[in-house]
Amino acid sequence: MTSGGGTAGALTVGPLRPVVLKLAAPAVAMMACNFSFNLIDTIWVGRLIGPAALAAVSTAGFYVWVALSLGELVEIGLTAVAARRHGEGDPERAARAAAAAVFFALAAGAVVSVVGIAVMDGLLRLMGVPGEVAHYGHTYLGTWLLGGPLVFGFFAVEATFRAAGDTRTPFLMLAGSVIVSIVLDPLLIAGVGPFPRLGVEGAALASVMVRGGGFLLGVVIALRRGLIRIAAPDWRALPTIVRIGAPLSLAGVLLSVIYMILTRFTSQFGTPALAALGIGHKMEGLGFIAISGFSLAASALVGQNLGAGQETRAREAVRLTVRYCLMVTVTTAVAFLLIPRVFVHLFTSDPAVITDGVLYLRVIAFAQIGQSFELILEGALAGAGYTFWPQIVSTTLTASRIPLAAWWSRLAGLLGIWLALSVTAIARGVAMALFWKGGAWRTTRV
Repeated sequence: MTSGGGTAGALTVGPLRPVVLKLAAPAVAMMACNFSFNLIDTIWVGRLIGPAALAAVSTAGFYVWVALSLGELVEIGLTAVAARRHGEGDPERAARAAAAAVFFALAAGAVVSVVGIAVMDGLLRLMGVPGEVAHYGHTYLGTWLLGGPLVFGFFAVEATFRAAGDTRTPFLMLAGSVIVSIVLDPLLIAGVGPFPRLGVEGAALASVMVRGGGFLLGVVIALRRGLIRIAAPDWRALPTIVRIGAPLSLAGVLLSVIYMILTRFTSQFGTPALAALGIGHKMEGLGFIAISGFSLAASALVGQNLGAGQETRAREAVRLTVRYCLMVTVTTAVAFLLIPRVFVHLFTSDPAVITDGVLYLRVIAFAQIGQSFELILEGALAGAGYTFWPQIVSTTLTASRIPLAAWWSRLAGLLGIWLALSVTAIARGVAMALFWKGGAWRTTRV
């Protein structure tokens, strides 16, 4: 049993509607908090420093995205494995798997940070960004990577709570971290009062400080609730965690790398276009928050209910999750079409950046619907332990963005790049719907 946050196995009983909403609402709020860290950095840097620093934080953010995608390997895999153990009525094995996952996450985070520091200058050159943007990007990314292991560790702790049906606890920790970050960011960027003036370095430092603190607090709470058995980690669970989490994680890495390459195409249209790509990507995250939160809920619901032998309930949970998510993403799509300038102006008052950013949001609006199906059904398939073939197809469609952007940008300029992003996102949603409907996930062993 867990205290204060939910009961292990509680997702397998009772009416589904309140269960879906009770699990998804905090998960959506938690995703909003995760999204907010880089968003806060982007807004403060854009307002306090200028377009070049704004483009730098957005550009460096693509490697941060690579790192976070690798961290999600543990989150995705542990959620599926621990949720299945809770569904089987074996919380002890779930706690031992969680302990192994925490140790693995810290080690993986250290490796990713060391590699990132070694290759970041080469990546910035690969993206072809202007010298001033590269300088700011180096400073921001180098500072962020110092706290990488703790950020990875939080992914494991977050998955530990969620697999047990508790999304409230990690949400409260993240919400507190976001509030501290909102206050700390401008103090360290601008050097207010006794704080040093650190510029973009201050933005990165604030982010990793508060996320690291959240990880340490989460470990203490999980230990007190018996959700982690640090003294007896189940190392045998790691291969299964990696097997389940790797396809989705590597797909996220590929998507990040593709954005780096797209940055090279976009840089041909100038610094305003680079800044617009970053802003558009952040605003696209508004819909992504809801989609990913509901996706996490679908993963836990499918994992526990399949573990309890309740396939029909798992299917119905996925249907309800998709419906609720569409209520949000249809709204964001309409907002992107009708009032995109309002969103872009939050980050900058530069007219050229606003023009390119408005175009991005209007083109990407329709992809919000496709991404709803894509990510929620990916989460459901991951909860069932079926990730390999869906990610092969999703990765292929994602990779097609590069030749499409190269081709369409020659025909339609910047609009061609934005169209390549939107069309492929819709295609991935169609593909995941076909995988879920096909039912091959029913025979997967976890």
